[in-house]
Amino acid sequence: MNSCLPLHSFFAGTGRAVSRIPRVPGGGTQRSGQGAFGNMCRGGRMFAPNKIWRKWHRKINVNQRRFAVVSALAASAVPPLVQARGHVIDAVPEMPLVVGGGVEGTTKTAEFLKVLTALGCIGDVDKVKASKKARAGVGKTRNRKYAMRRGPLVVYDAKDGIERAARNIPGVDLCQVERLNLLQLAPGGHMGRFIVWTEAAFAKLDSIYGNGTEAAAKKTGYLMPKAPMVNSDIARIINSDEVQSVVRPAKIGVPPKRVKVNPLKNKKVMEQLNPFIAMMRAKEQKQQDERKASKAKRLAAARGNTAKKAASAAFFAAANAEGDVKF
Repeated sequence: MNSCLPLHSFFAGTGRAVSRIPRVPGGGTQRSGQGAFGNMCRGGRMFAPNKIWRKWHRKINVNQRRFAVVSALAASAVPPLVQARGHVIDAVPEMPLVVGGGVEGTTKTAEFLKVLTALGCIGDVDKVKASKKARAGVGKTRNRKYAMRRGPLVVYDAKDGIERAARNIPGVDLCQVERLNLLQLAPGGHMGRFIVWTEAAFAKLDSIYGNGTEAAAKKTGYLMPKAPMVNSDIARIINSDEVQSVVRPAKIGVPPKRVKVNPLKNKKVMEQLNPFIAMMRAKEQKQQDERKASKAKRLAAARGNTAKKAASAAFFAAANAEGDVKF
């Protein structure tokens, strides 16, 4: 027997006291000859595996991705948007929050927690700790048993130890300033992530994305898109003296209320919609009058021969009185 062939090729038939299950080929070990590969075997393939029919990943233009990133960065500087996303920033002194003093050189977690406490960010970290709970689905058995909210995002420039100091704090994410992405800036598609900037990282933003008037130094020919309106306060523009001096004055009076009329029930409205409806109605009325006159004439002709009807009635009465009539 050639041991190079899989054993299931020899045990495929019946009558050899071996079940017809795919088996490990070879010999010399306990593993050879064991059932494998099938969906009923340990370590085998699954039955009817899921197919990726849907198009989960889509290519997006580079300019659109950059526009989304800079929009998310702008939203992170607006306190109402940050609070609307669920972050606790009541004790934070300013937005955006930029930290100096060599915080990138912090190497101990306890020291970085003191920094977050001094900046008023510890409330957001406590919220993340309190939100930790067991996941609701089957992900509990797939190495992601617990789920919790997102906390502050620490953006740094150089790896001087801050990546080791903040990596073990629940909910705190870290990112190098040149590697910012939407998954961290807008988790779940919601803008307004609470970001803690280091001074070096914040100063590097102009060279990465530009300052709005000049192209970015680290991106070839990239200039951030500008809004068509310099002033987005529409109410202030409308109520300004320059606009109010040239607009027409407001009309005084209330416009008459227009009642909706059903043209199928109102003749005047129907005549406005269809000017030939009066001609059609007159023609139909004329035909109806002619039919009535013709019917009256036929009935009068039928009812005019009264002598014949009287003779018929007398004969019928005599026949009933005499019984059988013989001619």
